[in-house]
Amino acid sequence: MDIEAAAPQPKRAPLFVIRHIIGAILLVALAGVFAYSAYSKIHSENAFDNFQWTFLDLGINSLMAAGIVARLMIGLEMMLALFLLFHIYLKKFTYPAILAVLSIFCIYLTIVLVKQGNTGDCGCFGDKLAMKPAAAIVKNLVMMAVTVLLMFIYPVKPYKNQEIFCIPIAGLAFCIPFLVILINNSSAPVPYKRDLGLNRLYQYNPAPDVDLRKGKHIVAFMSLTCPHCKKAAYLLQIIHREHPSYPIYMVIDGSDNFKKAFFDETHAEGVPHIIYQHTDDFVEMAGRDGVPAIYWVNDGVAEFKSQYAYYQLDPRYMEDWIAGKKF
Repeated sequence: MDIEAAAPQPKRAPLFVIRHIIGAILLVALAGVFAYSAYSKIHSENAFDNFQWTFLDLGINSLMAAGIVARLMIGLEMMLALFLLFHIYLKKFTYPAILAVLSIFCIYLTIVLVKQGNTGDCGCFGDKLAMKPAAAIVKNLVMMAVTVLLMFIYPVKPYKNQEIFCIPIAGLAFCIPFLVILINNSSAPVPYKRDLGLNRLYQYNPAPDVDLRKGKHIVAFMSLTCPHCKKAAYLLQIIHREHPSYPIYMVIDGSDNFKKAFFDETHAEGVPHIIYQHTDDFVEMAGRDGVPAIYWVNDGVAEFKSQYAYYQLDPRYMEDWIAGKKF
């Protein structure tokens, strides 16, 4: 008989047990935040759109490329959540990766805070939970502090054959966003031919400070109270900031009572625009199909239309159209 094997194992110190319990609770909570963050961005196309557009704001010049990067980032959040729950290389990989990802998020949010102020929604939790940039930075710092604490109180030893689990878990996490939100490969505007009658814009004061009847312009007809118009305006302000030479112009209909709320949400006050309060003329120019109505205009005549509004506002196609290239 093996006396050593039969000997009773020493009891763990109470402090060790308490630390382990607290660590387990914090680890599950941290994984839950990452999982909810990923879910909130892909539960609807509306939530995903706002998230992918942040990558246009970082300099990516294609909706498709921005969408791919956005899906990869969501997959990364899912992977970190699963790696935490399955205790995959916690000390060697998962904890450092979390600190690196959250640091990048904090840098980006700080840039947003400097550029736009502490307004609007950072998009951290899609459209499930609105959070301003400053609050999101605090949230990320708290998550980083929890991660550092876990490194000291919950350094679980690696178990054997983790590589067998980590590869399929990571693969599943990165595949889910691509399967749930399919990539839209039709972001080019559709051919369209109509004289918009833009002379109407110059019959009243104030009038646009640019002649939209000459040269190429992307003219967006919007309403101050239309939710889809707000989304389009938000995307247009991102494109305008990244590409100020693109000839974008917004013609906006509605009461001044809604003006502040519109620009607080869209941050689009820097995009060339006019508040045009002559509704009958507005409808004649915008068309009877509703707003947002976004036309790619050459010498007053629409050549293309963003048929699906913001889904066909791709900087790559704008650049080609302005340069006279064919799609």
